[in-house]
Amino acid sequence: MTPKHKYQKLELTWIGKGEEPALEPRILVENTEYSYGDPSSENMLIHGDNLLALKALEQEYTGKIKCIYIDPPYNTGNAFEHYDDGIEHSLWLNLMKPRLELLRTLLKDDGSIWISIDDNESHYLKVLCDEVFGRTNFVANVVWQKRISPDMRATLGAGHENIIVYAKTFDKFRGIINKIPKTASQSSLFKNPDNDPRGPWVSSDFTAQGFRPNQMYKIVSPSGVVFTPPEGRCWKNIEPVYLRLLAEGRMWFGRQGNAVPRRKTYLNESEGNTAWTWWPHEEVGNTQESKKEIIALFGTNNVFETPKPERLIKRVLDLATNENDLFLDSFLGSGTSVAVAHKMNRKWIGIELGGHAYTHCYPRLKAVVDGEQGGISKTVDWKGGGGFKFYTLAPSLLNQDKYGNWVISKEYDAQKLAAAMAKQEGFRYSPHESLFWKQGISSEQDFIFTTTQFVTAETLDQIHDEMQQGESLLICCKSYQKGCKGKYSNITIKKIPQMLLGRCEFGRDDYSLNIVNMPEEETPEGDSDNLDTNPVAPTKPKKKKGKRSVQEINNDNQQTSLFD
Repeated sequence: MTPKHKYQKLELTWIGKGEEPALEPRILVENTEYSYGDPSSENMLIHGDNLLALKALEQEYTGKIKCIYIDPPYNTGNAFEHYDDGIEHSLWLNLMKPRLELLRTLLKDDGSIWISIDDNESHYLKVLCDEVFGRTNFVANVVWQKRISPDMRATLGAGHENIIVYAKTFDKFRGIINKIPKTASQSSLFKNPDNDPRGPWVSSDFTAQGFRPNQMYKIVSPSGVVFTPPEGRCWKNIEPVYLRLLAEGRMWFGRQGNAVPRRKTYLNESEGNTAWTWWPHEEVGNTQESKKEIIALFGTNNVFETPKPERLIKRVLDLATNENDLFLDSFLGSGTSVAVAHKMNRKWIGIELGGHAYTHCYPRLKAVVDGEQGGISKTVDWKGGGGFKFYTLAPSLLNQDKYGNWVISKEYDAQKLAAAMAKQEGFRYSPHESLFWKQGISSEQDFIFTTTQFVTAETLDQIHDEMQQGESLLICCKSYQKGCKGKYSNITIKKIPQMLLGRCEFGRDDYSLNIVNMPEEETPEGDSDNLDTNPVAPTKPKKKKGKRSVQEINNDNQQTSLFD
């Protein structure tokens, strides 16, 4: 008999898990006022709730993102001061899980996600990511030295943050991860004392630990000195390989030709250094550096609390991407990550809910396009160029009228409605040049047509006459003439909004982490002296003490957003 535990899955549980909403697949609407630079640019700056924005990207970008970097709220405890530990972590985990699931969907098979986090939630996040991405796809926990001196106010000053790294498919990511480019100081170690035509080089030990009989041969130097491997070691390569290296001038015996043999490694052939999980501030910057970058951009009165230095993001992109790869950040903040991606000639998508999408991200990226010289600009020889398009999320397709009936939003014109219905039904919106009924396509022969007009049998006949053999059509309309439904086997006709009801959650624009205010203290019975007897408008009911469900918390009338 199979042991009961054999197929049990290890996973994190919390209040509200499994209650994720069915998201409405919104369309994205370009705000041309804030689009900037090259009009053909594929870069996207999106203002809106990042969960809805990720859902909006799902259809077009599934399996296309090479690298994702996110810097989500750290859940430091300040926003959760008046809730117990279970509620606190539950709210944060309910924020992260559906977003991570969508992000995984968007990743390429050889793509990776890099998540900045501190110790407050890093261990919970690791277990959650094991569930979403698979434990076998865990790459590393990078430790970034964020401070150059201890915080004297802390019991143990936090000198680091973590970057948790997962691959979509570990074996495929392992095959594409890059080396770290050499620094100027590392490159300066390469010399050319013998005027080698291949350029500067460094020499390395030509021995290896152990005893291998085919690597125990004699080597004669140009001056005639005979060398054998030291005790306990052998030559690094077998003799035929050594002879080839010697013939190519890749062996070094010192200036006099009598030194122990060493192998040359040329600067122009060096791939860089293999990365490790310790990232010191000298290499990738620190919080002091990042705040200086932000102050230079926005002034002293408009500084983010936890910006990341541009060098830190450069390290991520150096390792995980190449030029023209697609990069995404769905917790954009001040826009550091996509600013760096732009300077490094990566395509990018940035998503930000707050108003600083306009006050910080837009002007920062505009400055980058114009050739801004802060951060890594000089290192990568950035001169400006490119552009981006600014998008907002379309409003919910359906809303309720004064009678509580679901109706199509008045903000949707015919074109937006057609695009929205195409996305709802899994079609790509692509209007045909001449055939009005071919508005979207899901395959070479499957099409969708959306109209607010009354569909008659005559219209249906006209469309059917124009259809080619093997083609099928879905018609979405407000109403249609009796007898249209089922008239043709290759034409399906449905009514809006009835066809959409119950499919997803309409009318909600914000899925950010909402934290209610502190529960009001109940007035003790009999304490009449403290009762307010003035006949004013009724107040909101007192909140009961004790644990509440996530749904109750999220539905509270007094809410503040962690992103505000």
